[in-house]
Amino acid sequence: EMTSSLVGSEMCIRDRCPGAAMTVEQKIQVAMQLEALGVDVIEAGFPVISDGDFHAVRTVAERTEKSRVCGLARCVEKDIIAAHEALKVAGDRERIHLVVATSPIHRKYKLEKSRGQIREMAVKAVAMASGLCGEVQFSAEDASRTEPEFLAEMVEAVIDAGAAVVNIPDTVGYTMPEEYYRLISYPVSYTHLRAHETRRHL
Repeated sequence: EMTSSLVGSEMCIRDRCPGAAMTVEQKIQVAMQLEALGVDVIEAGFPVISDGDFHAVRTVAERTEKSRVCGLARCVEKDIIAAHEALKVAGDRERIHLVVATSPIHRKYKLEKSRGQIREMAVKAVAMASGLCGEVQFSAEDASRTEPEFLAEMVEAVIDAGAAVVNIPDTVGYTMPEEYYRLISYPVSYTHLRAHETRRHL
């Protein structure tokens, strides 16, 4: 019998934009409040991107006690190592969040890679991260503009490689609600998907 549960995941202290970036201390203050509110997963930053983000992720991992702490990483070795180094103080609360773009426009112009190369990158990254920490999350960037059959192939491949959570984001705010429902339904029915997250930019 299939059961479902809702897990609260917050990434407001990860994302940044001009004029709205948090200091390390501000990130820590928000993280502590999120844990006090009972948030299950706190995505604290992108450790490889700067010394400040690395320090923020490590400090959040050190100071929190209950929430799972997550760090963002691209599907490349240096990102995964940096994320693990920042997060390992969290012990079994560590989660590495891997991301790679999957849509045709991103494959062609951003990554200049084929479907097969993207799938191989993701599988290798998930396998590596799974060997370092207890829980791996995978995101297909720009999933809403990705071919449904390729998205399903990616989801199945990363689950087989060890991903515990799969995120299917509408990265650029492209889809309508009914389209998003169909987008998520396809890989869920196609694969043995155990846990998934969605993210809409409104």
